[in-house]
Amino acid sequence: MGKTLFDKIWDGHVVTSRPGHPDAVYINTHFIHEVTSPQAFDGLRKRNIPVFRPNKTRATADHNVPTVDQHLPIKEALSRHQVEMLTKNTAEFGVELYGLGHRYQGIVHVIGPELGITLPGMTIVCGDSHTSTHGAFGAIAFGIGTSEVEQVLATQCILQYKPKRMKIEITGQLKKGVLSKDIILYIIAKISASGATGYFVEYAGEAIRSLSMEARMTICNMSIEMGARGGLIAPDHVTFDYIKGREFAPQGAAWDQALDYWKTLYTDVDAEFDKVLVFKAEDIEPQVTYGTNPGMGMGVTEHIPGLSDIEDGERPSFTKSLEYMGLEAGSQLLGKKVDYVFIGSCTNSRIEDLRLVADFVKGKKKSDDVTVWIVPGSKQVEAQAIEEGIDKVFEAAGFQLRQPGCSACLAMNEDKIPAGKYCISTSNRNFEGRQGPNARTFLASPLTAAAAAITGIVSDVREMI
Repeated sequence: MGKTLFDKIWDGHVVTSRPGHPDAVYINTHFIHEVTSPQAFDGLRKRNIPVFRPNKTRATADHNVPTVDQHLPIKEALSRHQVEMLTKNTAEFGVELYGLGHRYQGIVHVIGPELGITLPGMTIVCGDSHTSTHGAFGAIAFGIGTSEVEQVLATQCILQYKPKRMKIEITGQLKKGVLSKDIILYIIAKISASGATGYFVEYAGEAIRSLSMEARMTICNMSIEMGARGGLIAPDHVTFDYIKGREFAPQGAAWDQALDYWKTLYTDVDAEFDKVLVFKAEDIEPQVTYGTNPGMGMGVTEHIPGLSDIEDGERPSFTKSLEYMGLEAGSQLLGKKVDYVFIGSCTNSRIEDLRLVADFVKGKKKSDDVTVWIVPGSKQVEAQAIEEGIDKVFEAAGFQLRQPGCSACLAMNEDKIPAGKYCISTSNRNFEGRQGPNARTFLASPLTAAAAAITGIVSDVREMI
């Protein structure tokens, strides 16, 4: 019997395997940042052991960094301390750091791909749930906890039970105004925020193959939001063209050798999955969430479910979610006033996202009572946006282009949405307080977010294209 893509990569990285026990899996690349690494380094220090293979670990500062005046000391004491500890720890243990001011600094899941560090066939981990982003390259990538960060630093291996395999196929072609963010929000709404628990998901189908690499990263990024261990997409010519020539990508004879291997990374025709789901691209319209988990989403023209549509056991949490959001069951979000628009995060802060938004808003002005933050995912994205004149388009529209970082995706830095305010966000989570205490979040695509920035309300971008 043939193997799935996941099986091929996993089995090729297993160091030891015993029935009833987790596999010891070798890790090709370990990304770290300032939030989940300090305790791991302390553990090494207490045991008086080094980082086993420091050249396999890359560090950057992203979660706690400010996105304005990065040349000045960080104002928040905890954020400043965590970034300082990352600098201290990486220097002591010989790990390369792309800290504030470095030309490669940025969100960990943006810089890996754009630098050519992320490659097909790899195993990749990071103390961050959205490590699944790197699966877009045909890699097994997943988030780990702080104790596991220490484990990988010490051994370059990790103990993991092999997950089940799921295939999600998207057939057909996407309609006008529908982006990859809409695909993944649609899937999560259909199967729920726990619908892929215990699985590693492979995305396939005509609609997936038609996507750019940056769009594929958006889909894999949010695999974790439906409970999956991770997501991946088989590499193809789109993948290879994206990687070629990047800073740390193989070159010359090494490129040819790598390419020969990468071309073997696909699911065999006779391979079997534990579960298969199929959706039609033409059924997907621009999506927006209404609740407090990413599974509480719908098409932008649809109505929030009524209480009668919700199972009895889920009604209390459903009602609580709507109370937090200040919304009513059965109502529409279309036309709902928004206060903030955030375009950024490891989900949608790449140059393609910024280009899409700039093309849409060129010649338009934002609504007077909406604050718009555009936060590039890295220094390289920021530099490219400036080189292409995208910054001028945003300035003319009244949008603020800030400096790289996780920003308003999460309330760990200075970019917080005020209590009670509504933010339409291109990030990945809409939990209570995720963007600030009592902040209210609608998740959407960059185009849907940009449309709200112009109109001041939740809008159907298809009517504006």
